[in-house]
Amino acid sequence: MADVNAIEIRNLSKSFRGMYAVDKLNMTIPVGAIYGFIGENGSGKSTTEKLICGLLVPDEGEIKLFGRDYRDAGVRVRVGALIENAGCFPGSTVKTNLMMQAINLGLKNPEEEIARVLKIVRMEDSQNIKFKACSLGMKQRIGIAMALLGNPALLILDEPINGLDADGMRIMREILVDVSQNENCTILISSHILGELEKIATHYGIIRSGRMIQEITAEDMAKRSRVCVSIRVRNADKAYKLLLAKYVNVRKEEEYLRVYDVEDVEGIVAYLYANGQVVSEIQKNKVGLEEYYIEIMSRKEEQ
Repeated sequence: MADVNAIEIRNLSKSFRGMYAVDKLNMTIPVGAIYGFIGENGSGKSTTEKLICGLLVPDEGEIKLFGRDYRDAGVRVRVGALIENAGCFPGSTVKTNLMMQAINLGLKNPEEEIARVLKIVRMEDSQNIKFKACSLGMKQRIGIAMALLGNPALLILDEPINGLDADGMRIMREILVDVSQNENCTILISSHILGELEKIATHYGIIRSGRMIQEITAEDMAKRSRVCVSIRVRNADKAYKLLLAKYVNVRKEEEYLRVYDVEDVEGIVAYLYANGQVVSEIQKNKVGLEEYYIEIMSRKEEQ
């Protein structure tokens, strides 16, 4: 069982009125991963997640969860999901909504299970608040709590951090890492907020027009990411022309000049100084997920 993946998808397709939302998609998510599923609006992320959850029926292809067909009742009980919204009753309290879901799932110890999931999502002191009085961040956490009832081995989340403020996103990050590490749960999460995803994901899948164009681990992505040297000088226009004469990839972005794919920071400073330009600020870093994603999406040959 060591080689069994949490999700394996092969040649999955789903069309609506003759247009393919998912087109021969392949996806592999190892057990224990936090898998960041990224792509443009309309690229097929939500449709894929609904197919995995059994909310849509595929035209063709294969979906396996933990080595078994996704329709198998024995494996379906191991899946929790938050797709679009929590589906709660606005006038009922947080606890009442969770209790109704626990009863619906046939859980034998609903009180204990509700206490467990409320603690995970940091809402044990908010169980008596009516759902309609909750903030967006709280509603998203309630949705995750509902998805965690029954202690699933796989959690599927569709844009859970969209619309949250900085503190809400921080709390959500902490919850997801906690679920992954302490609840032995594999997480599939789609999001447009790549900077937040980058802080927690262990694997990524990049989808375009219903097709997977790349799957990569966070570790491998870090190795492939380009080095960027950011520079500030008084005369940016003159420094820009000097850098273009010596280096292949130079860009002017906001207040900085950026030189890509060059490790020799001291050499850049010395070259500019020798040509009458004094550097006031310089930093070297790796290009992050957002830049990597933009670069991958712009590769026409992978379409």
